[in-house]
Parts: sequence; structure tokens; C-alpha cells
Amino acid sequence: MCNSCGNMLLSFVLILFCGLTIADSTTAGKNVLNLCLDSMHHKSEPGPEGDLYEQCYPWKDRACCHQNTTQSAHHTNLYGFTYDHCGEQKKMSADCRRHFMQDLCFYECSPNIGPWIVKVDGMKIRKERYFEVPLCQKDCDAWFKDCYDDFTCTDNWSRNFKWSNGRNTCPEGSTCRTFAEVYGTATNFCSKVWDHSWKPVPDEEPCMRLWFNPAGGNPNVRVAEIYAARIAASRSDGCSISPLVPVILVFFSWLIYG
Repeated sequence: MCNSCGNMLLSFVLILFCGLTIADSTTAGKNVLNLCLDSMHHKSEPGPEGDLYEQCYPWKDRACCHQNTTQSAHHTNLYGFTYDHCGEQKKMSADCRRHFMQDLCFYECSPNIGPWIVKVDGMKIRKERYFEVPLCQKDCDAWFKDCYDDFTCTDNWSRNFKWSNGRNTCPEGSTCRTFAEVYGTATNFCSKVWDHSWKPVPDEEPCMRLWFNPAGGNPNVRVAEIYAARIAASRSDGCSISPLVPVILVFFSWLIYG
């Protein structure tokens, strides 16, 4: 066989394997758009729920939560967690609680967090969490503004609380101070309160809305699509080749050149 023909065939083999690698990466990017957290109350995959309770209703058309979970979130201390950890005299205000309820509804119901899912070890209530989800700065600012004069005794609510009889309590030696004193800025608050589940970003960038009017559709769908596409592109860059390719190339070389 002519040398040029042989070189063309070898190039075709490389392109074929590179193409398969890129296709696999793209598929992985699409899969992250149809995931729910592996957690206590989440569905195995998102779907319509018919109706969801109060602050959780925007996700009813495609949700990772069940209706009874959203009702429990509003009327019980889901997971035994109380927002009133600073006592009856310093109970969380209604405005501040509304934002935290929207945050909880997002956690339980959103089907758009696939690109940010990471594994969690050693927890009974979940095997996964999301990490550094881009939150629109205006949502973060509004959240902090309405909680500015409320009280807490620690900055990281995922890690720092002590648990007694299935309920979160303030760490030993801590004192209750205002959110303004504990966090200082909205960005610091949103980043730290749930151990970097959120990452505030400028509103001009693709970013998640903590809550939205479902009449206009779910704006977070497009944000997840953009980040999923970035994941697929990063995996395809450089075209990682299977270890079997050199063996196959040797075989083809032997067939072509003898």
C-alpha cells in the first residue's frame, strides 16, 4: 500500500478515537441536566409534581422534591434543623425566614444543579451536595439585607453547629450576634452560611435565581445548560486518547507497511 494512503488511514484511526472521546464528553455534559441529589428526600430524577407548597411552587413542573417534603419544610424542622437557634428572644424574622425557605426549596426541588454536584462522605442524610453554585448577586444582597439584624451564633451552618437530641445547637462558648456582625458583607454571608454551596457572582454572568415566577419559566435551566456545555468542552479539549490506541496503531502499521 502507498505510504500516503497508509498515513491517511492512520490519521483516520486517530480522528475516530478522538471523536468518540469528544462524543462521550458531550453526553456527560448533557446528563448533568437531568440529575437530582442523592439525598434523603430527593427523587431519583426530576419530574412534574402537580403541586408544591408555598415557597416551593415555582418548581412544580419539573422538580426533584415531593409535595409532602415541601409541606414539611414549611411546617416542621426538616432534618431537625432550627433557624431559631438563638432562642425565643431572638427568633428569626419573617422576612429573613422567607429567604431561607426559598433556599431550602431550591435545595430540595431544583433539577438544575447537576454541574455542581460533588460527593459527600460520612453523612446519614445525603451522599451528595452542590458546591459553589453561581448565585446572582442581587439575590444574595436581598437575602442578606432582610437578615441583617437577625441573630446567629456561627458563620458556617453546615459544619459548626453541635447536635443534641437530633437538633442543632450553638457551639460551646459561642455568642449570638447579628448577621451584620458575624458576616459583614452579603458575599461573605452567601458563601459561608452553607459551607460554599453558593458562590455569588455579578448579575451579568450566568447565575442562579434563588426564587422565580414560574409564569415566565425557570431561568435556571439556561444557566445549567451553559455550565454543562462548558464541562463538555473542557473534557473534550486536548482529546484524551485511550491506552488501547497505541496498540491498535501498531496493528494497523503492521497491516499497512508489513
